[in-house]
Amino acid sequence: MSGCDSTSSFDYISAANEVLNTEIDALQQLSQYINDDFCQACDLILHNKGKVVVMGMGKSGHIGNKLAATLASTGTSAFFVHPGEAAHGDLGMIEAGDIVIAISNSGESHEILSLFPVLKRLNIRIISMTGNPQSNMAKLADVHLQITVPKEACPLGLAPTSSTTATLVMGDALAVALLQARGFTAEDFALSHPGGALGRKLLMKLEDIMHTGDALPKVSPDALIKHALMEISQKGLGVTAIVDDNDAVIGIFTDGDLRRMLDKQIDIHTTKISEVMTCNPTVASPSLLAVEGVNIMQDKSITSLLLSEDDKLVGIVHMHDLLKAGVM
Repeated sequence: MSGCDSTSSFDYISAANEVLNTEIDALQQLSQYINDDFCQACDLILHNKGKVVVMGMGKSGHIGNKLAATLASTGTSAFFVHPGEAAHGDLGMIEAGDIVIAISNSGESHEILSLFPVLKRLNIRIISMTGNPQSNMAKLADVHLQITVPKEACPLGLAPTSSTTATLVMGDALAVALLQARGFTAEDFALSHPGGALGRKLLMKLEDIMHTGDALPKVSPDALIKHALMEISQKGLGVTAIVDDNDAVIGIFTDGDLRRMLDKQIDIHTTKISEVMTCNPTVASPSLLAVEGVNIMQDKSITSLLLSEDDKLVGIVHMHDLLKAGVM
């Protein structure tokens, strides 16, 4: 046996590759079912004013849970309801005007079929996803999405493998097609993922992470260099802003400027900071998105960005703040 460091004589790699090939073949067969029925299902959901309720038993239920989550995060209001729980009260979560996506490979799930009469009475449209177009679920649904696979990857033909993969991919195709039809953007996605990395990049503003108040390093242009260095040391950002009497930014001094200044043997005890500061530094608005702040700092090759509002210094952001916030 090659490719595995194992004491077993069983060829794990061949078994795994057979699973991959079987499931790849199943997915290649799936494209024939992206047809008018698929378009009808998309239109039904796109123009629906209610919610999308996904149902499924067993492994189909696990896939249904994922489908509901994907729909919800891409612009379609959706949630999962367990058919068994629906029959014992959770059916009250479903209202007239909603759409139900019912998933079952056989299309004969008793727990789901027993709910059809009630769903029909409530005038709820049903989209079924089954591997059997002649099944009761397929025939009773308003729209049927076929997910037939040539065979399961399980050699016994018992464990749902290829069929659940095909269902998952059909669900993804449905969700992404709807995402594109809605014109759903990355910003829209971020609104439903505020705690994730994308949400931080697209929703966080510089004002959310900037240093303000007493933590904001600043001195007047008449301050001696030694006083500016004390400000830099106390605030711990490696930089200080130089502001006029109205707190308008007129310059900046960094620890890098200090190193260059020392090479010139300038007396820090008698020289004013205005004589060595960098004039007209880069200044941004605190309402700017943090990711845009990153772009500015990278373009200007700077590690700190001064923030001004109404011509007054209100904050400062260091590259480390952006890293800590997960924006970079």
